[in-house]
Amino acid sequence: MKLIDRSLVASLHAQALVSPRLRTHHNLHDSLDETIQRMCMAMEPGTYIRPHRHPDKWELLLIISGEMLVLSFDDSGTVLTRTHLSAGGDTYGLETTAGTWHAVATLAPSTVVLEVKHGPYLPAGQQDFAHWAPPEGHARAAEVERWYRTALAGDRPPVFAA
Repeated sequence: MKLIDRSLVASLHAQALVSPRLRTHHNLHDSLDETIQRMCMAMEPGTYIRPHRHPDKWELLLIISGEMLVLSFDDSGTVLTRTHLSAGGDTYGLETTAGTWHAVATLAPSTVVLEVKHGPYLPAGQQDFAHWAPPEGHARAAEVERWYRTALAGDRPPVFAA
């Protein structure tokens, strides 16, 4: 039996705080080859997740603690939807369809989300990261992460030149 409890959330929070990426994860699946991948992901405010897509896989996010925004985009980066997930709010989770460009912004410390999607795990290819947003570690990544927090449907991301 694998538990998702306060102890796991506290441990993940502590690990995320000291991670340069301000996030960490805990796999619930035993192998990257499993047909259903399940993990708890801890994210702290300021972590940057470049908009990406899973061309042939849906993705389910269910919030365990904290709060976050999930943004979906069209192919050119225009925001299509903005969904606020909160462990204490009205919306606890969502499922993105295969091929949906999406990114998240963490709004509260110790935010932990359960992520479920089809396996096996395959690293995303360059074509599955948005060309209109900077990669992790880029000087403008923090600017885009801050933009996520206020972006509304119809908004376009800050101009980025590779």
